[in-house]
Amino acid sequence: MADPTALTPHTEIINDLLKLAVDSGVSDVIIKSNKPGYVRLAGKLKPVDMDPITCPEAEAFVVEHVPKVFRQRWEDEGQVDFAYSADGVGRFRVNAFHQRGLVSIVLRHIKSTVPTFDQLGLSGGTEQSLLRLCQSKDGILLVCGATGSGKSSTMAAMLNWINLNLDKHIVTIEDPIEYTFQDEKSLFQQREIGLDVPSFGLAIKAVLRQNPDIILVGEMRDRETFETAISAAETGHLVLSTMHAATVAQSLTRLFEFFPAEEVVQARRAIAGSLRGFICQKLIPNAEGNGRVPANEILYADATVRNLILEGQNEKIQSLLESTTDSSNFSFNRDLYRLWKAGKISKDDAKKFSPNPQQLEMNMKGIFIKA
Repeated sequence: MADPTALTPHTEIINDLLKLAVDSGVSDVIIKSNKPGYVRLAGKLKPVDMDPITCPEAEAFVVEHVPKVFRQRWEDEGQVDFAYSADGVGRFRVNAFHQRGLVSIVLRHIKSTVPTFDQLGLSGGTEQSLLRLCQSKDGILLVCGATGSGKSSTMAAMLNWINLNLDKHIVTIEDPIEYTFQDEKSLFQQREIGLDVPSFGLAIKAVLRQNPDIILVGEMRDRETFETAISAAETGHLVLSTMHAATVAQSLTRLFEFFPAEEVVQARRAIAGSLRGFICQKLIPNAEGNGRVPANEILYADATVRNLILEGQNEKIQSLLESTTDSSNFSFNRDLYRLWKAGKISKDDAKKFSPNPQQLEMNMKGIFIKA
């Protein structure tokens, strides 16, 4: 008689690949039909020495493990997001999709332990800025960056600090859930789209009736989400979310893109009143070449920043970041300079990841903009 706990061949193949990845400290696993698996290690894409994974094997894995509520989406749309747990290996965020008629799968390892600031390399002035933002009583905090820049981990570290130090009721809306939190001083309600609530829109509409102090929204994806965040902020809630934007300037631009031109003046008032800060992040190869360290650009929305937003002078905010002596605000160049000066990253990588390498070169020569 067959063992009901035995893994199917396609699941065993992929679980072996995932175990190798986790043991090697890999962040992502990429499966393309009829190719060997690929992994992303310290930001670099590397092939795995293994037999190719066939399209039927990849398809069978998705069909076997996609939650029932998502199966119709997979069949109708040809793409789907879900969470997958491999026994003895770990939990993964999965995106399955079709390309050229074949199945591909990208799996991101979700670490079981919620990280601390120190574990992420967010120390010194960066940690102090984040702690100040974590203690905001209300408003909107946005963690920004490209895919794979560590946004979710940084936001999780912020919630971890809140959980250990403040008594808050925290409701999260995620697609899927990444980090799972154990209640300490705070009480968590983590809702996964598709499993706990049918859609993101329904979760957003209901969240203000769930008596939260803090709301985590996995991604600030559209106007409806942002307007709900503003309403929550205006009624005394703190909202944390992520957004795909590289810098503070780009982040502000993205927010205004949610509104039509005729509503920009009204939007300025809403954003100026509700915004508490931006945390923008990039991961930079470390000097040893065996890992990456975070570089940040952080804006704390004080009275000066709010006035600049109200007056539509967004371009002046970047100059403020470059020249301020306030330890809560700093630009990417200021943080890249700090990391280079401390020997944590190379000069070439600092300039490569700088939004303004010419200015960074001047900083490295001891020339700075005066406040």
